[in-house]
Amino acid sequence: MTKVQLRYALAKPLDGELLKRISDAHGLYGFQRLQVTPSLDALIVDYDASRLSRANVVSALHGAGIPVIAQ
Repeated sequence: MTKVQLRYALAKPLDGELLKRISDAHGLYGFQRLQVTPSLDALIVDYDASRLSRANVVSALHGAGIPVIAQ
């Protein structure tokens, strides 16, 4: 297992619906941790790079309804 941590800016302000989507994304294949930054404008994602590529991570987040922008 190769653990990688990436930071993504949230493309829209955090609200209740987006927070629920982030919570639900914890069960996505290869994801280990999703954490909203203290400033509430970005998401830190820990994932298994032996299972997912960076492109897969962004695609999975968008597919889960989480609008992120790579930083």
